[in-house]
Amino acid sequence: MSNWKPGPLGNREPFSAFICDDSALDALRPVVIEMGWKPEKCNKGGLRNAIQSLSISASPAILMVDLSESGDPLNDINALAEVCEPGTVVIAVGQVNDVRLYRDLIASGIHDYLLKPLSASQLRDALTQAQAVFSSPRGGGEGEQEHEHISTAVVGTRGGVGASTLATSLAWLFSIEHERSTALLDLDVHFGTGALSLDLEPGRGLTDAIENPSRIDGLFIERAMIRANDNLAIMSAEAPINSPLMTDGTAFVQLEEEFRQAFDMTVIDLPRNMLINFPHLLTEVNVVTLVTELSLASARDTIRILSWLKQNAPGAHPMIVCNKMQSGAAEISKADFEASIERKINFQINMDQKAAANAAKLGQTFIEANKSSKTVSPIREIGKTIVGVSDDDGASLEESGKKSSPLGKFDLKSLLGGAKKDKPAQPVDAE
Repeated sequence: MSNWKPGPLGNREPFSAFICDDSALDALRPVVIEMGWKPEKCNKGGLRNAIQSLSISASPAILMVDLSESGDPLNDINALAEVCEPGTVVIAVGQVNDVRLYRDLIASGIHDYLLKPLSASQLRDALTQAQAVFSSPRGGGEGEQEHEHISTAVVGTRGGVGASTLATSLAWLFSIEHERSTALLDLDVHFGTGALSLDLEPGRGLTDAIENPSRIDGLFIERAMIRANDNLAIMSAEAPINSPLMTDGTAFVQLEEEFRQAFDMTVIDLPRNMLINFPHLLTEVNVVTLVTELSLASARDTIRILSWLKQNAPGAHPMIVCNKMQSGAAEISKADFEASIERKINFQINMDQKAAANAAKLGQTFIEANKSSKTVSPIREIGKTIVGVSDDDGASLEESGKKSSPLGKFDLKSLLGGAKKDKPAQPVDAE
């Protein structure tokens, strides 16, 4: 809701709350006093009471509303927007721990959603962050150019195809050559190499986020992310391999939302198994960069993932990148691969073991360590394509046409025959 974009504080009341139960009010009032606000502005009653009150009185700068008694929270939030003045920062409170509800509320314009029971530290963090919106809004500088946020997830069809190498290179490219503030989220919690390829310690940011999703806000992001350069920050983990990943995915959705507020670009290094466990991760992603190779297994899984994306992330534009191209060393020809997935490969990157070893030795991303190499020119083209993408412009990613189905018949027998008879495709820099 555009009328909830942060505006100047003006002369209105700094804070008001409408809370359903006494225990939540008892937790809130001491924090409100601590913030220097009037405790009598903590009213008994939920969201509907807030709508009635604000329809006849001025809106505060920060409004906290309780959704606990609301039968249709999203509809009621829309009604609240009708009576709120521009610039109001709204914090919702509720008892429903549901990722979809959280995502829908954030999309509707809510600043934050807090789960009951409320704690003093939780309230303090949320209110401090809401207050900070007025003092340092994103992109507030007069000379600072606003960019529409673009998020890309990099997914490998198979292990070892080079998805992580491409993800870190793209993040570096966006931050340095495109001068965009960039967040790199490495979601391989146990074996991620994002920090390693940037010669950084992973820190505990991602682990803390998974363990305490309610703590995730702008302040948490600022403290938990590891800075790689002035425009690039990474969140990753190196969790003990005897500790399984225990999360419902709430933390990942909240991290993505905070990144959209704080950065121009988000690059998600997304292990393919995460698609199965947390399909909602791709809801707000603009481009899915699918990294593959010319093998039977990769062709099969490219088809499966493209089909999955069509069903689960229809708003994301798929981009096919064939990595580690080697003359005469492919299992199947490029023509057979494209025929099986029923679309063209968008970009091809040559195999360059020497360049990869050079990057590892220097503790740099592949593209940073090999800036002058011809091998990295397709990566630059991939970066340019992603930066140029908006929600209404995905056709450039799919020259073969988005209307063609990725679910063509996958005939292993004919593919094997084609691989034996046809000469493998010669590597090129880019399509």
